[in-house]
Amino acid sequence: MGYAVVLGEALVDLLEGQADGEPVYRQAIGGAPLNVAVGVARLGAPVEFVGSVGDDVLAGRIRDFLRDCGVGQRGVVTVPVPTTLAVATFAGAEPDFRFYGEPPSYGLLAAGALDPALIGEAGVLYCGSIALLRTPVLAAARRAWSLTTGRRVFDPNVRPRLMPDEGALDDFRAVVAEFAGTADLVKLSAVDAELLYPGEPLDRVAARLRALGAPAVVITRGPAGALVSAGAAPEPVAVPAPVVRAVDATGAGDSVMAALVADLLLTGPPAPDGWPARVAYALRVAGLVCEAPGGAVAMPTREQVAARFPTG
Repeated sequence: MGYAVVLGEALVDLLEGQADGEPVYRQAIGGAPLNVAVGVARLGAPVEFVGSVGDDVLAGRIRDFLRDCGVGQRGVVTVPVPTTLAVATFAGAEPDFRFYGEPPSYGLLAAGALDPALIGEAGVLYCGSIALLRTPVLAAARRAWSLTTGRRVFDPNVRPRLMPDEGALDDFRAVVAEFAGTADLVKLSAVDAELLYPGEPLDRVAARLRALGAPAVVITRGPAGALVSAGAAPEPVAVPAPVVRAVDATGAGDSVMAALVADLLLTGPPAPDGWPARVAYALRVAGLVCEAPGGAVAMPTREQVAARFPTG
């Protein structure tokens, strides 16, 4: 079985809320890859987080949280900067993030800091998200991608506020194409797809990524579920999402990724026609995440998923 390696950012989210009629911000450990790593651990698979964290009290809390969640830290390095903050405001359940801290604590992982044995022996390697916008981390991710003998999983997780112009988007499209070309699985959201390929229907986005080389592509669509493209099927398969009482969608897409990574590690890849069932389970995991506030802290166990969706 081995273990999964998740490479990317860890930071602190400040989530908007109210107390006694006044705006307040609740602190939560976050970062999409960190959410994925915690989700993998909660679903019963061994996982190591690889990334850079700051040298302050908040970074200590990140490390403590990872330890308490059962996430390994052999690939975590400390850098001499404050922890990056992501301030989230909400329109409904969907968060809008703005990031504070330059240089970002998550953006200083150097390729030379990687442990080749840790990466090379992983059964699954995840790379993606905003950390790849930083040159050192992109170089580290490329090195990790070349070192691994396991299955490669990629999630672009586009944040438009970190893309100042069309040139930046073009550069990131090239990164997406690079990683998708040798990935075993690409997961992205419909929002990611629209930002990367404006006006292009989701089935064509899936076909584009498949043509680059990815044998399986999953596009999440929030409460509408997901599209799955795998195997020889001419059209993507629509997988419905469960009906839930959503209060906070923070980390929902990350929990889909976590479920897919955990199952890749624990049971291996499905037959091409088995991907929709895998994604259906991942959407149940995400549904449960949406019913609780706060991203990583909302990641469920398999027992909790089974209790919430007993007929799933």
